[in-house]
Amino acid sequence: MAPPPRAYSPAEVRQRCAQGACLVLRGRRLYDLGGFVRLHPGGEQLLRERAGSDVSAALEGPPHRHSRNARRWLEQYYLGEVRPEPAPERQSLLETEKPVNTTARTANHRMDPRCKTVDPDTDLVDWHKPLLWQVGHLGEKYDEWVHQPVDRPIRLFHSDFIESLSKTAWYIVLMVWIPVVLYLIWFCYASLAQGTTRLFSSFTTEYSIPVHKYFFPFIFVLGMFLWSLVEYLIHRFLFHMKPPASNYYLITLHFLLHGQHHKSPFDSSRLVFPPVPASLVIGFFYALLRLLLPEAVGMSMFVGGLFGYVIYDMTHYYLHYGSPKKGTYLYGLKAYHVKHHFEHQKSGFGITSRFWDRPFKTLIPEETFEKEN
Repeated sequence: MAPPPRAYSPAEVRQRCAQGACLVLRGRRLYDLGGFVRLHPGGEQLLRERAGSDVSAALEGPPHRHSRNARRWLEQYYLGEVRPEPAPERQSLLETEKPVNTTARTANHRMDPRCKTVDPDTDLVDWHKPLLWQVGHLGEKYDEWVHQPVDRPIRLFHSDFIESLSKTAWYIVLMVWIPVVLYLIWFCYASLAQGTTRLFSSFTTEYSIPVHKYFFPFIFVLGMFLWSLVEYLIHRFLFHMKPPASNYYLITLHFLLHGQHHKSPFDSSRLVFPPVPASLVIGFFYALLRLLLPEAVGMSMFVGGLFGYVIYDMTHYYLHYGSPKKGTYLYGLKAYHVKHHFEHQKSGFGITSRFWDRPFKTLIPEETFEKEN
């Protein structure tokens, strides 16, 4: 039997908040958001302002109605219960609190059973063992399980060496690929500067089109633009495929490619692509462009796409771990991406922008709140 939750006095909560802790209440349930405060899509300041207060009304919005997954996520930071005290001291504890509906506060005194957080001892998988070879056995339960995010690291493989290859710090992407980008920029520009590159020369010499070195920036930008489409298509149709419940291997593949990221969206070692598997995908696109276009043109487009990929990986990491200023482009993009993780897994596939979500009609709808009479 689980031990009873610890009881905290309002004075103890006030003292810890004064020392910098970010404690919030939901009814009488107390949560410590210190480990999440910098990751909050609404910004750190928003949570700091609510320290010591009841967030029941804030969860309902506006400006944002928090999803069931967000409420489940909150339960991971549960500390215990705040003891009731006489009205004057109770008011002192919540002196910075905005007016809250009394009914909502009473209803939230106990945890919503639909928002139960993960219990490593009773979950569908054994969290003490590598998960990759377990998830395929979940069958029809996999899709719901993988889209209930948790705040804990994931181990995929038994082998420490293979496991290390599946993890990457964000700066490794820059160390590996930026030198390649810089070299290829020089190589492509120098090749085009020779004045021997022509389009369609393999079909006709009379009507072939010369490609001057001044065209390089435009081909480079075209490569970046095409990458943004590839980014969207891979995310939507490969990463978010729904594997058949009866296919162990497709479920395992989905979890390896992207499911593990949705299960643990703030695992900092799994937010960017490891160089080894990334090299295989990058090599495929390199070979394809070399086959379809003259070398200098294909390489110019390729390096633009490669630079677009680097921007994509850095943006994705920042959307999970950065704290953009409210009102900026990245602030809106972070909130958009977090909605994709917690509520709209079948839409919002753009990472660096929402551009392709519009023509493909997968844009996450804006929330609306009816005015109270």
